Amino acid sequence: MLITIWFMLWALLWAVYFMLDGFDLGAGALLPVAAKNARERAIVHNAIGPFWDGNEVWLIAAGGVTFAAFPLTFGVMFSGLYSAFMLLLFTLILRGAALGLRGETESQAGKRAWDLVLTATSILAPLLFGAAFANIFHGLPLDREHPPQGAILPLLNPYAIIGAALFLAFAMEHGMIWLAVKTGGEVQARARQWAKSVWIALALIAVAFDIFTAFATNIWQGYLHRPYLFIIPLVNLIALVMARVFMAKEKWLRAFAASCVFIVSGTFFGLAGIYPAMVPSSLDPEFTVTAAMAASSPLTLKIMLGVVLVLVPIIIAYQTWVYVLFKGKAEDNEYGYGE
Repeated sequence: MLITIWFMLWALLWAVYFMLDGFDLGAGALLPVAAKNARERAIVHNAIGPFWDGNEVWLIAAGGVTFAAFPLTFGVMFSGLYSAFMLLLFTLILRGAALGLRGETESQAGKRAWDLVLTATSILAPLLFGAAFANIFHGLPLDREHPPQGAILPLLNPYAIIGAALFLAFAMEHGMIWLAVKTGGEVQARARQWAKSVWIALALIAVAFDIFTAFATNIWQGYLHRPYLFIIPLVNLIALVMARVFMAKEKWLRAFAASCVFIVSGTFFGLAGIYPAMVPSSLDPEFTVTAAMAASSPLTLKIMLGVVLVLVPIIIAYQTWVYVLFKGKAEDNEYGYGE
């Protein structure tokens, strides 16, 4: 029971990270089409600037829980996906630099250069996350004697590519809805238009991913063995449809909430489907890393559970305060991120 609780917490932390960092990744990825001049680019920066670093806390939490609660999973994931994760790390560092240093740059050419870095890294990061998690769902080449080598080319299989496309599509969709909520004027108008257009691509990719999942993974078999889990893909489908319904009605805050539910339920769709596995083996199920096999000792899990029950509410309270503090529309001369 304790291991199951920790697996659910682990999945939840990843889901919350994708939900929160997803909108600033998507806004950065589509910065060139959402903003057409220096003032509008400043508005986009101010729409995400106060939030992105707090959103990254959930990535640290997810990685920390992986290391502390499931150390074997941490070791296998970072061995098998070493090249991808290192590239992701450098991408996130550059993205943080672009968000933080743009406001310190006086020349418009320098600001434009940082904007290009932000766009490139905001596209690459969700692609890498999507490819990494798709490979985990598909299974890494684990055997008894040798851990996977971590080369990046074997990870570029068709299922990983469609997984990468799915992550990028939902980030772009999420980001445009966020800009529709947080901005006004021409930026808001473009964000609304792009959100509706990207939704079509997202829906098509999501359907293709679900179909491909039936052939490339054992996720759907997990649902057949535990039929009560079908509530997760059902909620995922409803959330996707409702996001489009709310967009059509110009209820953008509700559309953003529906998009959040879509991302969280989508994350749980994959992770709940492979449970009790955490890193399936593509060579032989015998070598699959399960939650029970990867977990720390019961005493460690109990102590950590107490720590999490104290720290996570503090993080939630802090982020809630930030979102309330910066709840208004972003302008070009606010906060200093876009100046």
